[in-house]
Amino acid sequence: MKTDELIEMLGTNLEPVKGGQLRNGVLIALTVAVGTVAAICLTWGALGMPTDWQSGDHFGFKAIALIFTLGLAGAGASVLFKSARPGQSGRRPFVLIGLLLVAVVSAAIVALAASDSFTSSMMGGPWGSCLICIPIFAVVPFVAFIWALRKGAPTNLILAGAIAGLVAGALGAAAVVVHQAGDSIPFIALWYGGPVALCALVGAILGPRLLRW
Repeated sequence: MKTDELIEMLGTNLEPVKGGQLRNGVLIALTVAVGTVAAICLTWGALGMPTDWQSGDHFGFKAIALIFTLGLAGAGASVLFKSARPGQSGRRPFVLIGLLLVAVVSAAIVALAASDSFTSSMMGGPWGSCLICIPIFAVVPFVAFIWALRKGAPTNLILAGAIAGLVAGALGAAAVVVHQAGDSIPFIALWYGGPVALCALVGAILGPRLLRW
């Protein structure tokens, strides 16, 4: 076969690429994730709020925990979209994620240094629920993100999987915060940040397996 004939054969019946397919996939995945978290929040609302919901301290820690978890989810979602395309990069979301982590960990260290009881600061809330519920609530968003990423062409599969896990874990943590936020900064850093980091680690492990071309 001549070169010209080969080129002509390869160029036959080509269809234009749907440029919005990846964006639509990510938007659908985000919609599924947000809908899942909203449903969980409604479930917690039906089950009832904590007894100290009128406490100013309760709202203060809830606000801190929501800023932390939703901030991680928002920054991670930006990286998630970029990671679905080869050659895409951006430092700003990573900087924001790092700043959130450093801020919460630093505040936790300061709070522990000023606390009279290490145990009450770290274990003074529903830590068991956080440890169990956050990874469970992250499963459906994680599956949705992986489905959306497979619509694209991620080249760094470990990073893409880790970010998918991080965002899913952060959304799961935000759902738990709606019902119970804990009562100290060290508690938020450990029992919300820890499970989110665990979800990111699991995502990094599963990414190369689930996102392989």
